[in-house]
Amino acid sequence: MKGRRVAVTGIGVVAPCGVGVDAFFEGLCAPAPVGPRILEDFDPAPYFDNPKEARRSDRFSQFALAAAEEALAQAGELDADPARRGTFIGTGVGGIQTLEAQIEVRLEKGERRVSPFLVPMMMANAAAATLSMRYGWQGPCENTVTACAAGTHAIGNGARMIADGRCDAVLAGGSEAPFTPTAVAGFGNMTALSNSGVSRPFDANRDGFVMAEGAGVLVLEEWDRAVARGATILGEVLGSASTADAHHITAPAPGGTGAINCMQLAMEDAGITAADVVHINAHGTSTDKNDAAEAAAVAKVFGTPGPAVTSTKGVTGHALGGAGALEAVAVLAAMSKGVIPPTAGHEQMDPDMPEIDLVLGAPRPWTPGPSLSNSFGFGGHNGTIVLGPG
Repeated sequence: MKGRRVAVTGIGVVAPCGVGVDAFFEGLCAPAPVGPRILEDFDPAPYFDNPKEARRSDRFSQFALAAAEEALAQAGELDADPARRGTFIGTGVGGIQTLEAQIEVRLEKGERRVSPFLVPMMMANAAAATLSMRYGWQGPCENTVTACAAGTHAIGNGARMIADGRCDAVLAGGSEAPFTPTAVAGFGNMTALSNSGVSRPFDANRDGFVMAEGAGVLVLEEWDRAVARGATILGEVLGSASTADAHHITAPAPGGTGAINCMQLAMEDAGITAADVVHINAHGTSTDKNDAAEAAAVAKVFGTPGPAVTSTKGVTGHALGGAGALEAVAVLAAMSKGVIPPTAGHEQMDPDMPEIDLVLGAPRPWTPGPSLSNSFGFGGHNGTIVLGPG
């Protein structure tokens, strides 16, 4: 990434397989669960001053705040000017739970009963705004809404704010809480969801994705400032890229052409070649066309078998706009723990796919090096970030 180096000094995560990085990573190394990935026992109360404040925050904003709290606690005391601290949180559907609930209120009780907090709670920028106001970060406060690539794009965009000299620190990531009856029905009726409730990335018997919720937040910091204050550097954002398939509203471009371009541009931005990449956290949704296109793209760019590939969606499911942030946390945690989590749920390689080096069965020990995290979303949005060890 041209310009100033970008360090990662804190990571936080809220996911059905674990709240907090250690619990999350332990969950990634466990067998694949069955059914929708919902945080059944999440309590927002510890992250707010009072219950009323929590009620005036949509669930996706609550998740982002919980993840940010962990990330900032790990990062330690920052010394950047508040005006040079930015916030960049991606999402796919934003406050859809608030929107659907208030539509029901209007239909059942009339327009006068619709909450005056509907709009600020449902807005896609609500999570970013929540973090900015909570911590007094007065720099750019923005968000990315690019379907399933939003979290990855947000991290890439946030890192660029630092590389370009606009910010010295950025909270970047993604958050999603998509479970409403209408949203679930919509995804189900377009035949995107798994009928079995099992996420099987790259498997011959994959039958769709398993919907999920959750959030991941990274503290990004200008490298020299992080070193000067004695921060523990967990990793580095080496580069990023964003492309569009310009092909179809949901299906990926045949042969993964958009994904190929995205990965190549991200590596070029990072100043590395395909031979330098040792790990890929794949988008790997467990849908027929997406997995086939991504496998073809990986084989085209890296040859066969190529670097170690895993899809953590076998455990996490697909958290839409939050997915890329969860997966960035997974890559950074894999670097610190020295193992790559396996692709849970996978049983049989699709014989129609090119060979890729899929991590299966058990966590694989590795020597951390340049790694890609891929996100490819509806509408043809492609995002790749390149992460390196600290």
